[in-house]
Formats: sequence, C-alpha cells, structure tokens
Amino acid sequence: MTHHIAAYTEAYHDQLVELWLRAVSQTHDFLTEEDIRFYYGMMQSGALRSVEIWMCLNSKQEAIGFIGLDGSKIEMLFVDPLHHGQGAGTKLIRHAERLKGPGLQVDVNEQNPKAHAFYKKYGFVQIGRSELDGSGKPFPLVHMQLR
Repeated sequence: MTHHIAAYTEAYHDQLVELWLRAVSQTHDFLTEEDIRFYYGMMQSGALRSVEIWMCLNSKQEAIGFIGLDGSKIEMLFVDPLHHGQGAGTKLIRHAERLKGPGLQVDVNEQNPKAHAFYKKYGFVQIGRSELDGSGKPFPLVHMQLR
C-alpha cells in the first residue's frame, strides 16, 4: 500500500472530523457519549484549524490518518481504525520528527494504554503527569517526550 504525507487543506476538514470520531469511538472507551459529543463539537468548530495538520493519504487520496502539531508538541494523532497497524501512524510520527527535530512532546490519556505503548515504541518517555486534560475534564494525562 502506498501512503504519503500531505499538508492539510480545508477540503479534508469533514473527512478528518469523521475519521477522528471513528478513531476515538474505537480507542477511548473511558469516554462517555456525552464526552465524545463535547470533543466532537470542538473538532467540528475549528480544532483542526488551530494546529499544523499533516495527513496520511492512501493511493485514492483519502485521509487514513492525521497528526496535529503545535510547535514541537503533538496535539493529536489519529488513524482510521480500519487502517490501524498498517504504518500510517509511524509515517506521521516520523514526519513530525523530521519537521520538529528532537524533543517532540505528546500528552497521552492515562486511560489509553494502547497509545502509551505506541509512543513508547518510538522512544517517548514519561516526563510528567496532569490530573486533568486540556479542557479541565478529569481524564489524567501523561506527558511524554521523544528522547
């Protein structure tokens, strides 16, 4: 399969929001429907426009994953559940690493062990922890940095 990285364009907005919803519904089982609706609203109303987005596109030019960066911090990384384990996440991480250099950081939900394992595999280590997420909700975050 041929995947390539492309810069975000507005034409992909709705496709990425729906991809986000599929991915979160599959991987964030600690969130309630109400929580998901809250974050979905944030995604729909411009969260993608507030960060630097890079997409992983398949040979049909469909987005199968995306990463959102704010400086050297990964604010979001989501891969369509149908494409988990096929290299899209790796391509996105490596692209971010090439762009931002060493010191890349990410916050991972403590209740999402698969995400922990994913980032550890790439050399991220825990550098801190917060009780609340960025929206002030009680979903503890683990702060990780690429060493």
